[in-house]
Amino acid sequence: MPVNPYLPLSSQFVFNIGFYMVVPFIAIFLREDMLLPGTVIGLVLGLRTFSQQGLFIFGGALSDWLGPRRLILLGCVVRVVGFGLLGMGGNLPAIIIGACLTGVGGALFSPAITSILAKVGEISEKQGKRSRAQWFAMLAVWGELGAVMGPMIAALLTPIGFKAMAYTGAGIFVCAFVILYLWLPRGEFPAMPRAKSDWKALFGDRLFIAFMLAHSAQLIAHNQLYLSLPVEIIRVGGSERDLAPMFMIASVMIITLQMPLARIGRRLGAHVCIPLGFVLVSTGFATVAGFAPLPVLGGGWHLLPAGLMVALLTLGAMIARPFVSDMVPDFAGDRPTGVYYGAMSSAGGLAVLIGNIALGPLLDEAVVPQPEASLPWIVLAILPLLSALAMMVLTQILRRRAVHAG
Repeated sequence: MPVNPYLPLSSQFVFNIGFYMVVPFIAIFLREDMLLPGTVIGLVLGLRTFSQQGLFIFGGALSDWLGPRRLILLGCVVRVVGFGLLGMGGNLPAIIIGACLTGVGGALFSPAITSILAKVGEISEKQGKRSRAQWFAMLAVWGELGAVMGPMIAALLTPIGFKAMAYTGAGIFVCAFVILYLWLPRGEFPAMPRAKSDWKALFGDRLFIAFMLAHSAQLIAHNQLYLSLPVEIIRVGGSERDLAPMFMIASVMIITLQMPLARIGRRLGAHVCIPLGFVLVSTGFATVAGFAPLPVLGGGWHLLPAGLMVALLTLGAMIARPFVSDMVPDFAGDRPTGVYYGAMSSAGGLAVLIGNIALGPLLDEAVVPQPEASLPWIVLAILPLLSALAMMVLTQILRRRAVHAG
């Protein structure tokens, strides 16, 4: 039975509900409830991100070898355990293990969902319907619908506490497991134990290695919604209640603008959209760098810097991300794509881990307005700007390669 193309989209929707009602609030829980310093918070969030993004390469390879259905179901089980530990954890080791398990769960099911959608998009494009990039844009829209619901549910549970959020997140993934077990078809995307992914070809492709490294800035930037954004909100006297409106800004933008931007981007091409998106991300961080040393804005404008950062990061990601995902099968050729998507995310996960550990001490200086408060934001602005320059070169090389191959 063919896979309904809306099944991976709806799975992303449900997974994001569970994710966004828990993970964005970990930093505030660790800082305000457990009274931990920025270095430890950065380490915990970096380990969580690395346990997901860093292990994507293995999740992608397992998806190719065992079939995506098994990996999606196993990922749901692991994330249930992780959220359960976050709910029970009253000490740092339990929080670290729980946070890492939530990441491992994502490392198992995310490459599998992406691989299924890549195949769906390829078939659709050959039939003259939506392009593969447009299907990835739809994945972002459905994911953001879940990202809207997650913080809204978390806001209702805020009076009860973070542990209630974690337990509710675990319950959502239990429901997802049951539904996907019943509805994910067997055999449509079979396991390929004898057609192992060509790791040598993957890591021997210097152009793809450079592409992975340049793409890492996107994951570093996205992670700042969980690590650095809470710091900026604290700097201006806000609280965890102010996180939900920030995520709402991102969600509304993606839900309303992602598909129109994807249609425009289809005419412009990846060589324009990817560098442009990264420049906008850099501008978002530079904006906060300008405000950070200044006195807090009055008259209800205190959240303006955070809102501008979220808006620019979101706009940049909307423009660049579908085309980044769309280019990966071009590198893979006739090989399975799961391990390629996994390798790209793993490189970003490692970059996030290193970046969080380095940014943790700097972010402690950004909690109050002072000259040093600009430093972490300047560093964050430089990274995607360098990646934008690299992507300009890489996409031009790929265009010339495609012309010669044609």
